[in-house]
Amino acid sequence: MEKLRVSVLVSGNGTNLQAILDAIEDGRLANVEIVQVISSKADAYALKRAEEAEIPAVTVTKHEYNDIRDRMNAIKMYLDGERTDLVVLAGYVSIIPPKVIKAYEGRIINVHPALLPRHGGKDCYGLKVHERVIRNKEEESGATVHYVDEGIDTGEIILQKKVPVLDGDIPETLQKRVQEA
Repeated sequence: MEKLRVSVLVSGNGTNLQAILDAIEDGRLANVEIVQVISSKADAYALKRAEEAEIPAVTVTKHEYNDIRDRMNAIKMYLDGERTDLVVLAGYVSIIPPKVIKAYEGRIINVHPALLPRHGGKDCYGLKVHERVIRNKEEESGATVHYVDEGIDTGEIILQKKVPVLDGDIPETLQKRVQEA
């Protein structure tokens, strides 16, 4: 059986990338190979994680590609060049345009740090999500894996993992708990 060829798009620390690498390493994700990491930020720590795992990594930043169309054409070129079967957005904070979504329809998934449909959308990412959960005095939070469609965090939900919101939580402690779930 051929391995599933996965390209992972990142923007930050790469904790979700590391979780995927760990799951491949310990056999929880069988027949999966990360063929490349594409970062929207040149200083993303996820690039270091890719290097340590000996995975090819590239940057496609706003600085390199000022026009969104050029940036997404470059991403599509990298995805196509590696014969990508599945695209995983793992802490990727840019919007994927319709051209790329259509080319990879049903083959792009996102890891979102909240229980969608709550706390999704344009300004809901990173610590902002956890700040909202705490501000709203919610009893639980978690992470959602969903298919990417042309909306923002609106695609079909694949799975969710819940965690409790504890008394005294601050955004950073809740974020850590969600990441460990």
